[in-house]
Amino acid sequence: MTTISSTIANHIKPTDSIVILTGAGISKESGLDTFRCADGIWAKVDLEDVATPQGFARDPNLVHRFYNDRRRGLADPAIQPNAAHAALAELERRWKGELLLVTQNIDDLHERAGSKTLIHMHGELRKVFCVHCRTVETWDGDLSVHDVCPTCARKGGMRPDVVWFGEMPYQMDRIYRALGACDLFVSIGTSGNVYPAAGFVAEARGAGAHTVELNLEPSLGASHFAEAVNGPATEVVPAFVAELLRL
Repeated sequence: MTTISSTIANHIKPTDSIVILTGAGISKESGLDTFRCADGIWAKVDLEDVATPQGFARDPNLVHRFYNDRRRGLADPAIQPNAAHAALAELERRWKGELLLVTQNIDDLHERAGSKTLIHMHGELRKVFCVHCRTVETWDGDLSVHDVCPTCARKGGMRPDVVWFGEMPYQMDRIYRALGACDLFVSIGTSGNVYPAAGFVAEARGAGAHTVELNLEPSLGASHFAEAVNGPATEVVPAFVAELLRL
């Protein structure tokens, strides 16, 4: 594992603003499958069938089965927040400046670890919404075309509250405002090839922020970061957080 650079103290003060982006790499160590690695979910399932509005229109039953399986997997007692999730929650509690955590993940491991100032830019697996009235509901069981919306009472319009390909990620205005005002941008466990998240480092750098990538191996966008630390998230994230909290 590459050691944490001591230069962070030259760039960041304890009252500075931080934006942190997390991807599938942080949840993989909790036992959740990633989507884009060689043996990931998209190597087994055609994303056009289960992660697009067109796929849902063609075969909603297939889409529901896919996300029902993901929801059941997340409910497995063996799936728990890991040391990286816990470290980020501790950083939020103790950091004196502003901190925004943005995740591409649809699991709830950040919340379970204690993170509160959090944006799920790609939605949440444990939520559903109605295409008719746009109401969002927490939903822990299976979902089907036979379910009735609790708000408008129409049947067949309930779908996972997950941002599919071709749809706009959530709260982008808030995210870009935070990137434009932050002093430190940290990317954790991301592939660096999914936009708009892959472009966040350029936004932060353009605003003058110091940028750090923490990843198992260099992402496709690693060269855009001022610092890069490679190793398992459960090792590099707690070490990095400890360094920040020593400032």
